[in-house]
Amino acid sequence: MDLSFSFSFSCTRVNVLILLLTLCSPYKFIQSPMDFGPLNLLPTTSNASLDFGRIVFNSPSAVLRPQSKTDISMLLTFLSASSLNKVTVSARGAGHSIHGQAQALDGIVVEMDSLPSEIEIHKGEGGDGVSYVDINGGTMWIEVLKESLKFGLTPRSWTDYLYLTVGGTLSNAGISGQTFKFGPQISNVLQLEVVTGKGELVTCSQNENSELFYSVLGGLGQFGIITRARILLQNAPEKVKWVRAYYDDFDTFTKDQELLISMQELVDYVEGFIVLNEQSLHSSSVGFPAHIGFVPDFGTKENSNIYYCIEFAVNDYQLENINTDQVVEDISRKMSYMESQMYSVEVSYFDFLERVRMEEISLRRIGLWDVHHPWLNMFVPRSGISEFRKLLMDYVSPDDFEGLILIYPLQRDKWNANMSAVLPDVGSNDRIFYAVGVLQSALPIRCTHNCLHNLLNRQQSLAKTAHDVIGAKQYLGRQVSQSNWQDHFGPWWDRFSSRKFQFDPSCILGPGQGIFSRQNFSPI
Repeated sequence: MDLSFSFSFSCTRVNVLILLLTLCSPYKFIQSPMDFGPLNLLPTTSNASLDFGRIVFNSPSAVLRPQSKTDISMLLTFLSASSLNKVTVSARGAGHSIHGQAQALDGIVVEMDSLPSEIEIHKGEGGDGVSYVDINGGTMWIEVLKESLKFGLTPRSWTDYLYLTVGGTLSNAGISGQTFKFGPQISNVLQLEVVTGKGELVTCSQNENSELFYSVLGGLGQFGIITRARILLQNAPEKVKWVRAYYDDFDTFTKDQELLISMQELVDYVEGFIVLNEQSLHSSSVGFPAHIGFVPDFGTKENSNIYYCIEFAVNDYQLENINTDQVVEDISRKMSYMESQMYSVEVSYFDFLERVRMEEISLRRIGLWDVHHPWLNMFVPRSGISEFRKLLMDYVSPDDFEGLILIYPLQRDKWNANMSAVLPDVGSNDRIFYAVGVLQSALPIRCTHNCLHNLLNRQQSLAKTAHDVIGAKQYLGRQVSQSNWQDHFGPWWDRFSSRKFQFDPSCILGPGQGIFSRQNFSPI
């Protein structure tokens, strides 16, 4: 063994043990930056206790900005081997969680954006060649898009917002309008490199260390930290035909959405949203670069009218034998939207995927981005989507709701049941369920502490009723107790718990989710 490496490793061991004693002392903070050999642990950073939700602010005792996967492995190895501490660790990507899921109260936050991007594109040769990209877990999807397009390639499945990290979305699922066709992002992973809660650096795939592979994908950061991922790529279109159609009837709206996802050979993207008021009509149109002549009558506060919009897209690969205008026209003839209320525009593929960025810029300009975001995301069985819509209308007030409500169908057979992501039980004869995102904003100047508290309580009540009555499941949510998590996982709880004991038996990882407590976890 190299003597200099051995000496450095031994010094690091001593220094980390000092850290553990510091973290476990009555003083839950570090007075100054601490240099632990290769591990440079900082007392905190401005981002470590902050996320997009701006609801929970849990400060860690230390922050690690790793320069390599070895830094992460070394930290978790020492923590898992020590019986002297209760220190927990959360990996933080872009900090886009809502309820502090990437925070670690009095623990250590690993800020993944400090890892080098190291994007490596492999372009398959021949008709059967598989193209893929190898990327670090702290890399943002926008970087992946820019680099892959240089080779005429693109990932198949996306999220709506691209300024999220690869490791972050793969720890949840990663969904958008392409999910009905290609599945979530976790269904498009060929291989992972993971540091487990025991500090072991493991390469895994469907054929190698498959239990860890399936555990981590959709695993809410409970089993390991994703340091590298291999993502499937396909040929990228040059342009996109982007279409919006408006409805005044919910059943017709969902019927047409399901029609569109049945045409996978023609349609490449399907989403939809509720148009509650002028604000939601305007905000949803910021990124759509075409004039929309839709002038709805929203009625009165006592008797409001609700509208709906389907958004779909057809990729244009600039092939001579395919006319996307004609494809859209053929599709539109089968739809039942409001008369003369369909609008379309042609944009570059890059601009289409960047569409939410335009909305972000607009909101930042008027001071509406860095506000409370008490979002609620749910997966709803097809059989209960109309009932959920009724529950939702009891929850929101169309007159003053600020934000967007997304509703669009997904297909269960595009998801792998071995992975940790939880879906609603849609029945043996129904492959469809719906993603619903109540993307609400609450301005601190208008919604103070009591207002926000009441809003979150009502939201929790809505989620519980939808779970108990319809069988809906929260996506990206944080349950209030372990018993609630057990209800959430249902028959999959035993599998999830046993995987935790296998890969993170000390319950070091993911404390912000509130699933396991390091003090009292025990195997099944």
